[in-house]
Amino acid sequence: MSKLQQPVIGYTLGDQAGIGPEMMQLALRALKPLPVKVVCMGKRVKCTPGVSSPETARMALEHLEHAAQALNSGEIDAVVTAPVCKQSLKSVGFAYPGQTEFFADRLGCKVYAMCLSGEKLTVALCTTHVALAEVPHLLNSERVASVSALLAQHLKRMGKECPRIALAGLNPHNGEGGAFGDEETRIMAPAVAQLNRAMPWAHFTGPCVPDVVYRDAAAGVFDAVVAPYHDQALIPLKLLDFDCAVNITLGLPRLRVSPDHGTAFSLAAKRDSSASPNSTIHAFRMALRYLNAL
Repeated sequence: MSKLQQPVIGYTLGDQAGIGPEMMQLALRALKPLPVKVVCMGKRVKCTPGVSSPETARMALEHLEHAAQALNSGEIDAVVTAPVCKQSLKSVGFAYPGQTEFFADRLGCKVYAMCLSGEKLTVALCTTHVALAEVPHLLNSERVASVSALLAQHLKRMGKECPRIALAGLNPHNGEGGAFGDEETRIMAPAVAQLNRAMPWAHFTGPCVPDVVYRDAAAGVFDAVVAPYHDQALIPLKLLDFDCAVNITLGLPRLRVSPDHGTAFSLAAKRDSSASPNSTIHAFRMALRYLNAL
């Protein structure tokens, strides 16, 4: 993007039987006037609120494909994606666990990670939607280090000159010196040492006892936490930042961010006005900061 060009943020509507379209509308209304151009990545469809259908699934996938193409071509500089229904998407040929993996594949990104950020906590995940029993087999120093490095680069882009990142241990009490698990000494400690050598502009700490580190991060001791598995990070994040958390795909050449909530078909079906657009508003604000437009 040339300095003379106006940045462009694209957005998708997700499964339009859910609350995505309403949340996008409310967020954009709340943020007016915007210092960037904002474009929708597809068309609206008529649907029954609260009832996902093959048509809403096909249109959700069409929006995603258009967004990926626009990111690749430089037509847009960032995208905010609304929630989708994975079950419905699979029925129309969507072969990915989620939007994170879809965008990584479409943008040719081999090293990527899921990050979630709210007002009090920012976390990045070494593993995502896998059975808990698989986590120890998927962890290795290379993966831990790559996720941590991507997180540090993202934080610096967002204005943290010397990001302070904690790596959370996998086992209770960090395994008590190997009494019940050695992933901390065998995998995480070498990754921390490697990161501090390779990225002296950031500060990595760990492995940290997992039942304490999120409290410390929320109190401002750390800027972010790298978690070995999904729920270890998402439980504290959603307790503290449920209404404002944003999902970021780290490692992409351009930003993809989304509100950290689902389609909420039950609310859409009732036309329930209790759904909050805060997470979508925060997603757009993150995109604006990323593009130095806020």
